[in-house]
Amino acid sequence: MAAISATDIISIIKSEIENFDTTFEAKEVGQVISVGDGIARIYGIDHALYGEIVVFENGVKGMVLDITEHEIGVILFGRDDDIFEGSRVARTGKRAGIPTGEEFLGRVVNALGEPIDGKGEIHESDYRAIEEDAPGIIDRKSVDTPMETGILAIDSMFPIGRGQRELIIGDRQTGKTSIATDTIINQKGKGVICVYVAIGQKASTVARVVNTLEQHGALDYTIIVSATASDPAACQYIAPYAGTALAEYFMYKGQDALIVYDDLSKHAVAYRAISLLLERSPGREAYPGDVFYLHSRLLERSSHLSDKLGGGSITALPIIETQDGDVSAYIPTNVISITDGQIFLESNLFFEGQRPAVNVGLSVSRVGGAAQTKAMKKASGSVRIDLAQYRELQVFTQFSSDLDDATKAQLDHGNALMELLKQPLNHPLSMEEQVITLVLANNNYFDNVPKKEVKARQKEILTMFHDKKSAIMGELHDKKTLTDELVEKILDAVKQEGEA
Repeated sequence: MAAISATDIISIIKSEIENFDTTFEAKEVGQVISVGDGIARIYGIDHALYGEIVVFENGVKGMVLDITEHEIGVILFGRDDDIFEGSRVARTGKRAGIPTGEEFLGRVVNALGEPIDGKGEIHESDYRAIEEDAPGIIDRKSVDTPMETGILAIDSMFPIGRGQRELIIGDRQTGKTSIATDTIINQKGKGVICVYVAIGQKASTVARVVNTLEQHGALDYTIIVSATASDPAACQYIAPYAGTALAEYFMYKGQDALIVYDDLSKHAVAYRAISLLLERSPGREAYPGDVFYLHSRLLERSSHLSDKLGGGSITALPIIETQDGDVSAYIPTNVISITDGQIFLESNLFFEGQRPAVNVGLSVSRVGGAAQTKAMKKASGSVRIDLAQYRELQVFTQFSSDLDDATKAQLDHGNALMELLKQPLNHPLSMEEQVITLVLANNNYFDNVPKKEVKARQKEILTMFHDKKSAIMGELHDKKTLTDELVEKILDAVKQEGEA
């Protein structure tokens, strides 16, 4: 090997000096005073902003959530095993944010937007702050387009519109998540992007939801944001905001999005844990005073944007778990007052086999008929009144054996309606199928069918319409109106099938 000459050494040194980068970066660095329970107290960072991200020397990130005169309180987005008193912490100058983009569709990510499904990296196309101001009044327009759930009990009586916030509330194990997953499955082919945010759930429960969506081909247009019960409280706290940022990416591109928060009760509990550890004053039920603002600033971001901003929308389905049906507790009353209506699921109905267990009396949609097609509006006109009358009659006649014909007919009609409102899991109905079912129910077609055979008869009729009367289905799908002539066609088709 030839020896390197002095000239070569000099030229190498010269090029190194010429290419030497003299730029330097100033960072504000502090030290950890105390750490524990996912909270770190830091001294020496005097200019940190509320909601800013800081980085610890072991790479763990945290978010500033408490600022006092001499120190700041930071929530950690990772384990605190390698963080000790005296560890160095640096400001980033960035607000908490999440990468976004089309590549997130079909993926499972954590609250920081990092993939956790083992399918490789995600190449983001944008980066959004998790906390954004909600659109103002002028930037919105009224909710007028249906967000069909495919569930007859909801679409007929408590219609949800694109841009609405409809609360799903009830005790545990009453089918709240099932309504949300059915709604996601029903968006197939409708151009709606879905985001499912799991907060404080078991990892096995999240895996089951992912599996259900995959089986029904719904994962392709869905993003799962998972902050399970084993994740730090900080991750559970930011998860719904991160999910909303992902949905906003699509909304501001003019697309429609649906976001499910499952569930905000656990979100409030995570925030309560953080607040108490930060030594904030507890209020009612030990929640901090700003817990209402926690959910209001989250849900206000769901809206229907004006045409000037692209006309996109986010529809929110927040889920709240009650204790023994107590809707007057702190968090349920808060979220009820923020949302545009609620679907109340009742344990007694669920155990009686009425599934989905929607309580017709306590459920409401404050958008109402504005978010229904004309066909559905006409077909579902008297359903709620018929059910209300049936419930009253049922109470008065349960001890009476001698009933007149009119009362018997009303009870038979109510029984048939209750059976029709039962719906198996993961089998959403199209708008056309719902309208045909309601037209036949309103014309007392199912009243004389034995109770146990109502669902089987409904299935037979809908199969017949798909196979032999697809023109009627097509007319309903295209025109979305229900004329008297079309009602006659539906009734004649069923009559002919019965005579055949």
